[in-house]
Amino acid sequence: MLDTSIVTLIIFIFGTMIGSFLNVVIYRIPKGESIVFPSSKCQNCQTPLLWYHNIPIFSWLFLRGKCAFCKEPIAKQYPIVEFVTGIIFVALFFKLGLVWYLPFVAASFAALFALVMIDFKYMAVPDNVNFAALVFALIQPDFLHALMYAVIAAGGLYLIGLLSSLLARKQAMGGADVIVAGTMGALLGFPNFFIALFLSALLAMIPSLINRKTGVPFVPFLALATFIVYLYDNEAAKLLEKIIYG
Repeated sequence: MLDTSIVTLIIFIFGTMIGSFLNVVIYRIPKGESIVFPSSKCQNCQTPLLWYHNIPIFSWLFLRGKCAFCKEPIAKQYPIVEFVTGIIFVALFFKLGLVWYLPFVAASFAALFALVMIDFKYMAVPDNVNFAALVFALIQPDFLHALMYAVIAAGGLYLIGLLSSLLARKQAMGGADVIVAGTMGALLGFPNFFIALFLSALLAMIPSLINRKTGVPFVPFLALATFIVYLYDNEAAKLLEKIIYG
């Protein structure tokens, strides 16, 4: 049986590889480009990259953050996304262990992370990535309950958004938020879904006050709150119980 430290390292490396793929998703999906073809190339000189230019984190460090051909700087986003994805995978491994549905939970959070980066950069949430997060979230031992929670969470948020839009006489909530709510419901269940919603509102409060004119994307705060509550679900439930019953 493999030592835990070796398994952790393997999972981290695999996570960084997924992070490298997420960089492609983050860059190409908003532009309507294929995430499969053509192969990766320098965004400045358009020269196709060699295989050893695509090793997660290491290639960026080895090239000192510059293109091997034109020497233009490579955005720090690339190694950061790879590293953070690796950390996400390791955190989920410590939470769940080596269970069969770990890859699907990790894939769901990876898709949410891609949404976070795209939403921050473009103030947009691609439906294909959003639905991917939802589908992966549903693949777990208790599929029927996950599906039920997803439908209730998404439907409930949709009705709240519809009512708010009628009262405000303008669209109060986007369809992307509703799909993310479905993913949250599938991953967290009840009542942790509501705890994550409350936490996301708290996390978004200060940025929203600072950026009143331009506004802030809400999906990143939903995703972050979901990840926190997923990791600390027992603590979240105890906190809620303490608030209700004292």
